[in-house]
Amino acid sequence: MAYETEDTQYCFPDINSSCVKGQRTRLEYNIMYVFVSLLSAWTVFLNLLVIISISHFKKLHTPTNLLILSLAVADLLVGLVVIPIEGIKQIETCWYFGDTYCGLYVMTVRLLLSTSLINLVLIAVDRYMAVCHSLLYPQTITTTKTLISIFLCWFCCSVYIISSVISNGYFDMSNKTLCFGQCIVLITPAWRFIDLICSFLFPCTVIITAYLRIFYVVHKQVKVINSQINGVKCVMEVSVKRKSESKAAQTLGIIVTAYLLCWIPFYICSLTKTTAISATTMTFLTWTFYINSGLNPIVYALFYSWFKISVKHIVTFRIFQPASSLMNILTEGHS
Repeated sequence: MAYETEDTQYCFPDINSSCVKGQRTRLEYNIMYVFVSLLSAWTVFLNLLVIISISHFKKLHTPTNLLILSLAVADLLVGLVVIPIEGIKQIETCWYFGDTYCGLYVMTVRLLLSTSLINLVLIAVDRYMAVCHSLLYPQTITTTKTLISIFLCWFCCSVYIISSVISNGYFDMSNKTLCFGQCIVLITPAWRFIDLICSFLFPCTVIITAYLRIFYVVHKQVKVINSQINGVKCVMEVSVKRKSESKAAQTLGIIVTAYLLCWIPFYICSLTKTTAISATTMTFLTWTFYINSGLNPIVYALFYSWFKISVKHIVTFRIFQPASSLMNILTEGHS
């Protein structure tokens, strides 16, 4: 690291085509590295709690929670891999890891972004079936089908991203008009169009349409239930079930909305690459997007009593007690 304030510094002083290195004071370095380190640790720790909770307790092995688990894995990898590397890249203002690792890094970032978005599509479909087609839900959305969907999500996203990265030549920067010491996303017009459809229009349309339908149906059901409550037990049981499904839809809707609010501006700016978008704006949107990966567990903690209870069992090491995985944590948490 160079803390001097000379007129011009280069990422690789011995190379003529080296990029110019940004200048920072020692205080700026320390503050930024502390922030990145804390954000990375926070994101990894909280998502690890989600992963352990759902993996350990058998009662939490529901289709919806398995999708939450898949999303938590993607968020954990963002905190473990993407945030530290992106932090070094932003703080040092240089890429020191070469073309191969640049390609691998871009591949990892795009894979995690894509799988997160497709997981949200699956969550939206799951909530749509649970709320709008509740009678068909147990037969249509099963644990086995959900696991297959998650596997296909990660597999298809991997194939798509690998094809995109290799086709756009991320592993060979020599033919691009870049200075030495950069790792930036360059995409051909053909892949830009494909990416627009596959990574933006289609998934966002499915998610928004599903949740609009969900909240319309929930609003309608609440009116019907309120008009029919007459003390009959079966009616009350249906009411409780509907409220439970509605609460789950609303909780996950918050997560989806927060993700889309970060994703849509970030994607549009990264896609247009216009000069009107400053580097500062892109940096802000990028880090807002990464910070979102550490916020999802907070939403679970606020709205899911089972998560708060499972965290208590984890931090007190009660999950190591015999048969702790068989505990009915849903009943204990009145969830």
